[in-house]
Amino acid sequence: MSGSRSTVMGRPRGFDIDEALERAMRVFWEQGYEGSSLTDLTGAMGITRTSMYAAFGNKEQLFRKALQRYVDGPAGYLDDALAQPTARAVAEALLRGAVRTATLPENFAGCLTIQGALSASAENRPVHDVLVQWRNAAGDRLEQRFRRASDEGDLPGDTDPQRLARYIMAVAFGIPVHAANGLDRAELDGIVDQVMLSWP
Repeated sequence: MSGSRSTVMGRPRGFDIDEALERAMRVFWEQGYEGSSLTDLTGAMGITRTSMYAAFGNKEQLFRKALQRYVDGPAGYLDDALAQPTARAVAEALLRGAVRTATLPENFAGCLTIQGALSASAENRPVHDVLVQWRNAAGDRLEQRFRRASDEGDLPGDTDPQRLARYIMAVAFGIPVHAANGLDRAELDGIVDQVMLSWP
């Protein structure tokens, strides 16, 4: 529950779990998994390593919780997009959502699901794999939505739902990369405008 203070063995932990997780998410978002040291994380969270382990488990477990927070929060635009009434509206809402999330004003442009584990050593491969699975699942959900649109006549009969979904996801995941390279929101929205001009 937001704002609540969890207890261990009946005693208050002395810090807000939600706030600590929010701060950890932002560290991972800005620095990636391997780039985020335990010192970075505990410093941002305002807790000791002992408290971090007790509350969240190890670094990988903390990352998985932070990723879920990101998916439910900043990346929640995916669910909103998939609920749009037409395939075109789905695609545009998804891309505009990617632009908004990649250009939040907290000085760390990009996407946690991409930057979280761009480079991963063998020992951190599980984190890389979790992010790959999340991105693939997002693409699968979009493909299913486009297949429904095709069945309903909302897309031309010769549209390939899988190819269209992969195209939109490629743009969506490219947007935060360009944001990290310095493109601002207006420039990224221009990319979305161009995509929508070529909508089938």
